[in-house]
Amino acid sequence: MDTLHALQAPELLLRPQLTLIDETPQANMAVVVRDGRFTDVGPAEAVSARHPNLVATDLPGRLLMPGFIDTHNHLTQAYGKALAFGEPSEIFKRIWVPLEQHLTQEDLQLSAQLAALEALRGGFTTVCDAGTRSSAGLQAIDDAVSTAGIRCVLAQICHDLGQTPEQVRATEAQAGQHLSRYASHSTIHPSLAVAIPEAASDSMLHWVAHQCREVGVAFQVHVNEHMASVERSLVARGRRPLEVLHHADALGPELLAAHMTLVTPSELALLREHGAAVSYNPVASSWKGNAVAPALQMHTMGIRLGLGTDGTRSDGFRLIDAAETAQRLTLGMAVGDFSVGAGWTWLAMASAGGADAAHLGHITGRIAPGLAADCLLVDIDVPELTPSWDLGWELVRLAHSRQIEAVMVQGRLRLWQGWPLDWDARALMARVRERAQAAVSAAPIQRIHPTSAQARATGRTMTG
Repeated sequence: MDTLHALQAPELLLRPQLTLIDETPQANMAVVVRDGRFTDVGPAEAVSARHPNLVATDLPGRLLMPGFIDTHNHLTQAYGKALAFGEPSEIFKRIWVPLEQHLTQEDLQLSAQLAALEALRGGFTTVCDAGTRSSAGLQAIDDAVSTAGIRCVLAQICHDLGQTPEQVRATEAQAGQHLSRYASHSTIHPSLAVAIPEAASDSMLHWVAHQCREVGVAFQVHVNEHMASVERSLVARGRRPLEVLHHADALGPELLAAHMTLVTPSELALLREHGAAVSYNPVASSWKGNAVAPALQMHTMGIRLGLGTDGTRSDGFRLIDAAETAQRLTLGMAVGDFSVGAGWTWLAMASAGGADAAHLGHITGRIAPGLAADCLLVDIDVPELTPSWDLGWELVRLAHSRQIEAVMVQGRLRLWQGWPLDWDARALMARVRERAQAAVSAAPIQRIHPTSAQARATGRTMTG
């Protein structure tokens, strides 16, 4: 039986050349997948002996590794993509809010499904969506990720500034319904969100954080991302965004703080003291940010960390490369640290660390008995990894998404050689092309810079 058909069996006994267990490549290991979970992991001979009824699928030249976890994404922004390239910070005001608010439910679903497909192709088996600004967005994302087959932490946004008491009560009721609806879902996990602390009152921040704390889910907030937002917070409330959360008693282990690029020593101490998690978004920093989060320092301090794309590009191997590179450029070079995490740190942050930050550590993020079989089969018989001396480092700096042969979520083969098996990705792409032009043209998007081609034609570059 060929590998493709073997991976679609209801029970699997896989014997890859290497298995990445807790960031360590191990040879002569085997795993059993049953009912969507890893039920046995160990030395190949012992595992095979414990399961004589299963025919082993040998996978020479392949690495079995945990799927990547994207701890910060915006699935309904996929129509925009390069519209934000070269733009000044805080593009949500000029691009994302106008775009999302002018998408139909079909557009929202198409966008989210396209984003989910991109994530799977990049090796992500889980994405954390930070919340859509469209009233029809949650159902659209549900439909999209269910079709694509990716695991999703799905946030309901809870803002109250400018609302009447009746509207606030309605927001709270919707949040409660959202938490209840997905409480026992197998691949969609509920979360609540506030886009930025200034979008909610102290009482709402407190209420949302404690709702999340009680049921053990993530409270997603963009925190200390751009200088403008920090300054607005200081003017409006006399506190920086993270200090606003702390003052409102909304800073705890439930918090999944996206970005945290502009962070003071006292704020680092607050994050550690209260057990909060941070989504480190290195590509977002390089494309549109004011700074790079001190992720290596956070890691050393014991602050919980995952990696996020922020919807920039969904390529897991390029993300971990960017994570390490950003720390090397902003920290390592200045102090002569050539290791900056020794490779394994970024692999851990992209898998088990991300799962913990998303409150999914008991479900996914590692290849271990009892956890969901969310994993990648990676071709390591390639020129880039020949010869191989230190696979941990090589996966961070040399590997690429083209090596991902198979993507499994909850034990089910979702992608084979980059494409889904049970739905038509080409048809999705064709429909997106039909819809996106009209949707983007109708939205009151304000771009500051010309396109790359326009800039080339005029011989000008623009700064901002």
